[in-house]
Amino acid sequence: MAISPEQQVSTPFETLADYERRSLAHVAGLPEQIEAPGLWRGIGFRVGPHHLVSSISEVNEILTMPALTNVPGTQPWMLGVANVRGNLVALVDLRHFIEGERSQLTDSSRVLVVRQHGGSVGLLIDEVLGQRSFTDELREQAQDEEDERYRRYVGEKIQLGDILWGMFSMSALVRSAEFQQASA
Repeated sequence: MAISPEQQVSTPFETLADYERRSLAHVAGLPEQIEAPGLWRGIGFRVGPHHLVSSISEVNEILTMPALTNVPGTQPWMLGVANVRGNLVALVDLRHFIEGERSQLTDSSRVLVVRQHGGSVGLLIDEVLGQRSFTDELREQAQDEEDERYRRYVGEKIQLGDILWGMFSMSALVRSAEFQQASA
């Protein structure tokens, strides 16, 4: 009785070589990397009652609340600095910065890590709501931001389902003079 190629016993080396060949042939995340013309993708999040979304390219990482070290002489919205994989990241309470009201830490609270000139900054938000996609047609029907505290960072608001999403510009936030002036 002959043994078919599928029934042959392979050596450990052949098995590992086969795993490597198959893993190299598999490209993880490929469908997400394909650009879809007319489709804008972002990370949805909540700050108080505000549903916001920022471009995927503006959010580098999403973290649970890391351990903080207080930094004396800073604005009240500056929570401190955290060591994130060997890098110091300044942490800002986004709601406190924009509205003047502190965020309440809950199990849903997250930190969005954003690059800025000179390093990264973490923004404490109330909840991450996942990826959101908006078509050009939806964006053509955009409304202006009514809340003047958010208007500098939210260029437009777009209706998706039952929620009105504010298109939040992380780059406008980190470039603003008020944000860059964290010392008290």
